[in-house]
Amino acid sequence: MSYKTILAILDTPENTDIATDFALALAATHGAHVIGMHAEVISAVPLVVPMEIPDPVAVQALQDMARAEARDIEQRFRRAAQGKSASFEWLNYATSVGYGSHPLLEHARSADLVLAVQPDPAKPSDAHVDVESFLFESGRPVLLIPYIFKQPKPIKRVLIAWNGSKEVARATFDAMPFLKGADSVEIFSVEPVDTGSHALHATGAAITAALARHGIKATHKTQESADKAASVIENRLSDSSIDLLVMGAYTHSRLWQMIFGGTTRTLLHSMTALTLLAR
Repeated sequence: MSYKTILAILDTPENTDIATDFALALAATHGAHVIGMHAEVISAVPLVVPMEIPDPVAVQALQDMARAEARDIEQRFRRAAQGKSASFEWLNYATSVGYGSHPLLEHARSADLVLAVQPDPAKPSDAHVDVESFLFESGRPVLLIPYIFKQPKPIKRVLIAWNGSKEVARATFDAMPFLKGADSVEIFSVEPVDTGSHALHATGAAITAALARHGIKATHKTQESADKAASVIENRLSDSSIDLLVMGAYTHSRLWQMIFGGTTRTLLHSMTALTLLAR
């Protein structure tokens, strides 16, 4: 199994170069076709009082800005792809709702892997990708790149944050091409000290055995902790110099808070490794 169609979300000029470089590096490894996708988003339009109608001058200015940014992003993507002699195509959608637009999501469903860069919290923008829409609506795994990364890096050490859910099971098998190419794979579970349950140990052992049948030599570790799972996982990522974190994505906000200590955007804010999510 390998990734043959990689969809790179190119939301801003700042993110385009790194997203394209990662997508092309993966494409070279897997013999994949790369699709560069951009949503040409029109920002909120000022209203003219007292009629409260859109200011036509402001509307035209915003459209021109969005169009110019789209051309810049397209040129960056094409220049990089042509330089690598890669198989690629460019898609641009004009939309008022951003990356939650149905045409974009429908196109993403034909990809093996969706790739996006974590929004930089210091540079807020209406054009930033709506990661939650792709996670919850596309049905495809999403590989998130920390905004602090400036160039592709090999994925040699993988950590699977295993909690026995259907979401993490999907993410694990969606990550199979990465697992097969890694030097080490660890199934890591966090067991609350007050549960007295050993269910995660049993299911963790089962998924470890299942991966072994695919030729993947994974190890399994269960750690009891009174801390939030997010903190334990973050420490493990740092201590083990993990290149890729694999985990499930959850629609229920309480589960996000229990596992990550906050919302999806809080998770994105604290990313230190490439992260593959699926549900």
